[in-house]
Amino acid sequence: MFSLNKEGRSFLSHFVRNPRQIGSIVPSSKRLASAMVNAIKDESLNSIVELGAGTGAITRALAERVRSDTKVVLFEKAPDLADQLRSRFPDYPCFPDAENLVDVLHKEQLHQVDCIVSGLPFFNFSSALRERLLDQIYTALKPGGQFIAFQYSLQMKLLLLERFEFEDIRFVPLNFPPAFVYCCRK
Repeated sequence: MFSLNKEGRSFLSHFVRNPRQIGSIVPSSKRLASAMVNAIKDESLNSIVELGAGTGAITRALAERVRSDTKVVLFEKAPDLADQLRSRFPDYPCFPDAENLVDVLHKEQLHQVDCIVSGLPFFNFSSALRERLLDQIYTALKPGGQFIAFQYSLQMKLLLLERFEFEDIRFVPLNFPPAFVYCCRK
């Protein structure tokens, strides 16, 4: 029988209320979180941003990987999920809107970051919002910085190629739904 824990029920509830914002009915699997974090090439990150942190599946994997002095900044639009993230990861500031990524980072004394990981469902957004978000991501990354994003299709490949150099696309079949991890560099 299929059952969800509290985190899964919270995620499903958000999906039902706003499927275009969440993108899936369940949180990312440990395998997807591991694939995202293992795609990070630089072992000595000074700063990393997570967009669409949700219930913290990828955040947990990041917390295990990054140094204690690495500045980690989270973005999550759903207020109750953001509250949960703040409770679980009190050292990581959490903000509601990735559309203001660059301004938020400046307020956090970060002008450009080493890496951005994303669980945002880009193809659920309008093309105008997608473009704004990608512009913010590009501007926020240091030259040579990594952008790692998971998606449930290959639809974002051409848009990402317009801005980034591709390093790899990894397929993670043991996730629901199966996902592609785009590994890009500015």
